[in-house]
Amino acid sequence: MRLIVLNIFMFFAAALFGAVSQKPFTLVIDPGHGGKDYGCIGAKTNEKTIVLDVAKRLGAIIAKEHPEVKTIYTRSDDRFIPLNQRASIANKANADLFISVHVNSVDKRTKGREKIHGASVYSLGLHRSDDNLAVAMRENSVIELEKDFSETYQGFDPSSSESYIIFEMSQNRHMKQSIELADDIQKELVSTAGRADKGVRQSGFLVLRATSMPSVLVELDFICNKEAENFLASTSGREKCARSLANAFTTYYNKQKPRPSIPASKTAEIKTKSDKQPEIQPLTKASESYALLLKTSKSAIDTAADPAFAKIKKAELRVILEDNEYKYVYGDFKTLKIARRNLRKIKKAFPDVVIIKVDNN
Repeated sequence: MRLIVLNIFMFFAAALFGAVSQKPFTLVIDPGHGGKDYGCIGAKTNEKTIVLDVAKRLGAIIAKEHPEVKTIYTRSDDRFIPLNQRASIANKANADLFISVHVNSVDKRTKGREKIHGASVYSLGLHRSDDNLAVAMRENSVIELEKDFSETYQGFDPSSSESYIIFEMSQNRHMKQSIELADDIQKELVSTAGRADKGVRQSGFLVLRATSMPSVLVELDFICNKEAENFLASTSGREKCARSLANAFTTYYNKQKPRPSIPASKTAEIKTKSDKQPEIQPLTKASESYALLLKTSKSAIDTAADPAFAKIKKAELRVILEDNEYKYVYGDFKTLKIARRNLRKIKKAFPDVVIIKVDNN
């Protein structure tokens, strides 16, 4: 029997009842390259210049439209920042989101390089294809400009495909959020900035691997394409790119906002299409106990009509709302042994049931 025990700490009660944290939502904007690292070079401009301007425009839009959000730049001028320091800036700030802005290109020996164009957005993952690996290798090669980079990055060789095996052993607990954000950014770059759609991808970028929050790397377009470079070099083009990123941020941010406060002494109805309205309830009054998480759902479940809930006593079933999901919790057991005994009884009706440990709500 597979047993998963989830520790739910005191901040979980705050999430349930809408208590707003004192910590502001923190966004870290990372303009790629800088200083001695020019990034991709075009006929009239370069990557480090383009992305710094777009990043500042993005920050200005967010400051105007979301003044409550704290925005941090990994660099705000033309200076070289090592990859590990970029991630460290975000981690030390306990950031909620990390967006790294870049411009794409292909090797000069590539046939038809002047015709390739389009935007793409990456989240951390396996390189999945030779094209994705090539992009990751180029962006990661900046570490070779750093002193003692092999020691700093524990022997990682950005030009060796074998080094990327490490990503197969890495698990990013923010993968889902990162991919959703990447998808929103990609859609905006196509619809708002008019860029060709090169897709949402996953690859092994060092700057994403080292961050401890949802993070994406954006490739605005290909500077080796004359038309794309002209767009990226123009004020209107950079503003459209910044607006695209800002629109996607707003979509993401609105999903993360705390819900209206629900007093702990009362329950509150959640409006759904179902006539059976679930109630948001505290998990327990005990300082420490165990319960069974039966199901999670993006929409409310009519438990009266669901046969799986037929043998569950209504008085012992509670519904909580977390991360925009309804979670159906059963029981309030004093010991893990009792929780396990009850789990065996309902495992057939709820195959995915898990035990959760509750500390101070």
